[in-house]
Amino acid sequence: MTRDEPGRRGIRRSVRLFRSFLVEQSDPERFYSELAGDSIDLLREHTPLAGRTVLDVGAGPSEFARAFRAAGAHYVPVDHDATVASVRDGGVVGDALRLPFADGSVDVVFSSNMWEHVPDPEAVADELLRVTRPGGVLFLSYTNWLSPWGGHETSPWHWLGGERAIARYERTHGHPPKNRVGETLHKVSVRQGLDWARGADAEVLAARPRYLPDVAAHVLRVPGLREVVTWNLLLILRRR
Repeated sequence: MTRDEPGRRGIRRSVRLFRSFLVEQSDPERFYSELAGDSIDLLREHTPLAGRTVLDVGAGPSEFARAFRAAGAHYVPVDHDATVASVRDGGVVGDALRLPFADGSVDVVFSSNMWEHVPDPEAVADELLRVTRPGGVLFLSYTNWLSPWGGHETSPWHWLGGERAIARYERTHGHPPKNRVGETLHKVSVRQGLDWARGADAEVLAARPRYLPDVAAHVLRVPGLREVVTWNLLLILRRR
C-alpha cells in the first residue's frame, strides 16, 4: 500500500496505521516502527530534524529512538521508569512535571500517548513548553477517555465505567490491567487539550485527530462528537 502524499493524509494512511494497531500485542515492533515513522513525517512538515535535539517525554519503545536517530536527530528519551527500553539506551530518568532541562533548551519536544497517564496534564504540557526553545516545536498527542480506545486494554468497556472495565478485565484475564483509571490512567478530554493549546504562549500549527484523514479535523468543531470520534488528539505548536 502506498503512502499518502505529505501534508495530504487520507484514508490509505489511516488504514495502514489501523492494521498495525491490530497487531500491537503480537507484533509490537511493526506497530511502533510504523507509528514512529509516521510521527517523523508529521514533524518534518513543521521542522527539520537533522541536527536538532529531540526530547521524547514519556518515552518507551526503542523503535522511536531508532527512527529519530536515523533521521539525524540528537534523540534524548525521558521517562520516570528506568527500565523502559529507550531510557536504558542512553536516556534520562525524570518526572514530566519537573524536567531536568533548562528553559528553552530543546529544539523539539515530543510526547506521544503520555498525557492521559498523568494526573495533572495541563501542568505537564506547561512543562513541555517551558523546555522548548522559542521557535521550537512541541508535538503532543494523547488518547482521550471517551474515544473507542480510551480505556486502553479495558476498552471498550470503559464506556460503562472505569471501575467496571477494570473488574471485567480481572475476571477475564486473572490479573489487573496495567492501565487503571484514577491511578495509571486518567479521564482526559479533547476539550482539555484544545483549551490548553489556545491559552499557551505558542502558535498552534496543527490540531486534528492523529490517526484519521485530514478531513476529519472538522470534527473538533463539534463538542460531544469530537470526544468519541477523535480517538487520539494531535497538537503541534511552535513556541513564541
